Amino acid sequence: MTATPNPIEIPESELVERFVRASGPGGQNVNKVATAVELRFDIANSPSLPDPVRERLLARRDRRVTDDGVLVISAQRFRTQDRNRQDARERLAAFIEAGLRVPKPRVATKPSRASKARRLDAKRERSTIKRGRAGRDWD
Repeated sequence: MTATPNPIEIPESELVERFVRASGPGGQNVNKVATAVELRFDIANSPSLPDPVRERLLARRDRRVTDDGVLVISAQRFRTQDRNRQDARERLAAFIEAGLRVPKPRVATKPSRASKARRLDAKRERSTIKRGRAGRDWD
């Protein structure tokens, strides 16, 4: 993976972490210790993000982004709070990394004359097969 020329630094003050009890298996420990992490990052109001990156991130149709433009990452894959915190931050970094890349513009193309002819020939052939079935009595 190539390093970006100017990586985006997000200060701790812009991240909101909440620790909750994880769901799923884990024995007695799961009922006592809040190991799951809910990381919130306000994309819409973050001064750390350049405007084009912010626009791309908000334009993505990601269910983790709320209507207010807040990214909510829930990490509960691991048994320890520290490892889940690290996992949530890595996923935040990956999400922001995706917004750094400018998508390639789509170039509209038209089907070639040969491909149109092939499609029409196939339709004609299929029609002939079906027409041949019409007069038969299968009983």
